[in-house]
Amino acid sequence: RLQNEDLSAIDYVFCWLGNADLLVAIIKLIEDRMNAEHDVEKVGVQVIIMVEDSVRFISSYLPNLYKIILKQSREFMKEALNEHQKMLRMRGRPKILLANNYDDALALYNKFKFNLLGIISDVSFRKSRNRDPETKEGFLLCKTVHAEDPNIPFLFQSSDVANEKIAAELGAGFIYKGSKTLSIELRNYVIRNFGFGDFIFRNPDTLEEVARATDLQSLQNLILKIPDQVLLYHASRNEISKWLNARALFPIAQIFKFLKPEDFQSLAEMRKFIYDAIASFRISKGRGVIAEFDKETYDEYLIFCRIGEGSIGGKARGLAFLDSIVKKYQLLYKYNNAQVTIPRSVVIGTDIFEEFMENNDLYKIALTDLPDEEILRRFLEASLPGRIFQDLYVLVDFLRNPVAIRSSSKLEDSHYQPFAGIYSTYMVPRIPDNARMIHMMANAIKAVYASVYYKASKAYMAATSNIIDEEKMAIIIQEVCGSRYGNHFYPTFSGVARSINFYPLAPEKPEDGIVSVAFGLGKYIVDGGTSLRFSPKYPKKILQLSSPETALRETQKLFYAIDLTQSEFVPTTDDSANLLKLPVKDAENNPVFRHVASTYDLESGTLRDGIQSHGKRIVTFAGVLQHNTFPLAEILSEILQIGQREMNNPIEMEFAVNLDVPRNEPAVFNLLQIRPIVLSEQTRTIEVKPGEAKNIIAFSEMALGHGVFENLCDVIYLKPESFNASKTSLIAERIEKLNQQMKAEKRNYVLIGPGRWGSSDPWLGIPVKWPQISEARIIIESGLDQYRIDPSQGTHFFQNLTSFHVGYMTVNMHRNEGKTDVDFLNRMPAVYEDEFIRHVRFDKPLVAKIDGRKNVGIIYYD
Repeated sequence: RLQNEDLSAIDYVFCWLGNADLLVAIIKLIEDRMNAEHDVEKVGVQVIIMVEDSVRFISSYLPNLYKIILKQSREFMKEALNEHQKMLRMRGRPKILLANNYDDALALYNKFKFNLLGIISDVSFRKSRNRDPETKEGFLLCKTVHAEDPNIPFLFQSSDVANEKIAAELGAGFIYKGSKTLSIELRNYVIRNFGFGDFIFRNPDTLEEVARATDLQSLQNLILKIPDQVLLYHASRNEISKWLNARALFPIAQIFKFLKPEDFQSLAEMRKFIYDAIASFRISKGRGVIAEFDKETYDEYLIFCRIGEGSIGGKARGLAFLDSIVKKYQLLYKYNNAQVTIPRSVVIGTDIFEEFMENNDLYKIALTDLPDEEILRRFLEASLPGRIFQDLYVLVDFLRNPVAIRSSSKLEDSHYQPFAGIYSTYMVPRIPDNARMIHMMANAIKAVYASVYYKASKAYMAATSNIIDEEKMAIIIQEVCGSRYGNHFYPTFSGVARSINFYPLAPEKPEDGIVSVAFGLGKYIVDGGTSLRFSPKYPKKILQLSSPETALRETQKLFYAIDLTQSEFVPTTDDSANLLKLPVKDAENNPVFRHVASTYDLESGTLRDGIQSHGKRIVTFAGVLQHNTFPLAEILSEILQIGQREMNNPIEMEFAVNLDVPRNEPAVFNLLQIRPIVLSEQTRTIEVKPGEAKNIIAFSEMALGHGVFENLCDVIYLKPESFNASKTSLIAERIEKLNQQMKAEKRNYVLIGPGRWGSSDPWLGIPVKWPQISEARIIIESGLDQYRIDPSQGTHFFQNLTSFHVGYMTVNMHRNEGKTDVDFLNRMPAVYEDEFIRHVRFDKPLVAKIDGRKNVGIIYYD
């Protein structure tokens, strides 16, 4: 009947045989026809061509073929690391394209022959619109295809058994259409020849099974074990590429597609190439994703995984963001002698925390006013959910270094409130006994959970208008970056970098950023220890190293290391219990200490880079920053720029570096954390418009700091007319007394005076120490006619400016560089006055603003 119908407007015709699977097959067939060209060209999706003109046979055959493909897709989805990858793998399934005649089939072959898994064809069908019934077009199509590529699988299905012999002569498979086991035969052929199912390594002589790979991981491992003739057999037939393509692993399949044994000097070289290529691909697939932890498939290639279904918290989100940056911008091996990465990390989701709290009925204890020690004790007595321990046993086999158990609460590192440093982080030393190691890790996890309910945490939650019982805690289990030195473990150095610097020293600009680095663990920086500050754009310009005397006084003397002598880890409310604070000289025998140290020669009073000569060791990072033995400044400059651009906000980032690595391996740069610099005084736009202000007390275009300085009613200034450079030490003592009085009254003030504040030379300025002016919120150095100054700060003094976010303005009216209106201040009544100093108090706060991006500052009385 159909032969007499005009079907020119009809794409496909099917016959209803009572099988509902046909409806799915029809939908998939239309989808495949519409998507094939794009998916093949853009991604490398594979194609199966089916050539058949029997409506009845297509209607029964096509559902079976799709069932095989969709089942295969579900199987290889299991290898995906997360839901996103599973979806991509499913979308990457082979497309089925249907042709009814020879011309259409040949056109499909020519279009998709480089992405063809195989062809399933009838023996006789229309060659063209005018069919020659004597011609067996299927055989002609097979000869045409195999003339170009004899390795393309070609399956005939025919109602004439006599065609089987010819199919065999053509090197093709054959299925009898009338067979009772048609669907089973189809399935077996497709799985065996189209790359579906397991990869079976066979002996080329007997075709007996030698080994079987169920997934990419097992394929990689078997490549090193199979005999040479087996490897040669499969590689020469392009079967590895076909198997990978069928599993939607297109990038790695493309590498092997044109692989020929003759391209290598030996089979050993080819074997190593295949192994390394699979390893690189698996490393790449594990980057930039949050993989679901699977104890059956977890291995060394997975860098970031999650246990549980809940939120991973703010800190872990930042870590995942850093991992995605490394992949997106291809930073892993971008720099010479450096591997940029995140540490091996596993996150325990907040659902485990909730389960732990509820199962042990801990909320009624946690929300009370019990002492921190009692809360910790109760949490340590509780039991973690049993389901995480099997995962921990698998994880611990891959850990070689001590482990950091870090907090990652839902509120940490958010764009609006930082919650930085509120909760605990514990360092657990790595011990050989896995059972005890897991027991110590479990205690550390419970201790981090407990820290949510410590007194300081509750106070911070209240101050930020958050509700304590809404806080949920995830945990990051992270391998510590570093190496072992005797009974100590620590990285070569750690640091904190910010993408914006409100205290730049010329020629630095705010947008160049600022970095603080310290030898050993980063806790030294976080706790406010003396670190080395530098701009990543000008790494050789370091104020702390401006003279040997300054370097002796203003550089790092101590460092933190993990104590490996403790056989048992017992958490306390002090999360640094198993950390050691050691003198820097203890690290002198460390093989990489030479990269970060210089030597002070007592006899000549000079500073020499390195530790070859005798003398006092000083942490200067000369090898890294002056001689570029490691591209630290280059790495930080790029990542700070990328991070700020991707977050659309100034950022702060923590990192650690290990230079003590095996020979010929790159040093490790570990990204540990990233957080937005909170939208506040630190980042908001400040408008400084002197033309709109009346009663300007001070204006400067050489200002450091950033923000609006509130509640400033007091100004202490030195009277220019009576200033005497020989009396600066006496002036410093009197200012100290005024500062103590202001401290007792809990007031801050603006401090104005000529010369350099904090100068060690009394003839250059007022030789105050920081405690003598600790309550000043803005300090102004002004020049007199005979006492002009250049903006320059003493190192320790400058460190305190940045640490306490004190504004600093430089004014030289004799050069028309800003102004201070002393006449206006003189008209105000004095709270205190002597021959050198005057203190005035206004009835309402002054308006004081500094725009750190433009280095402009203003103070006026409104």
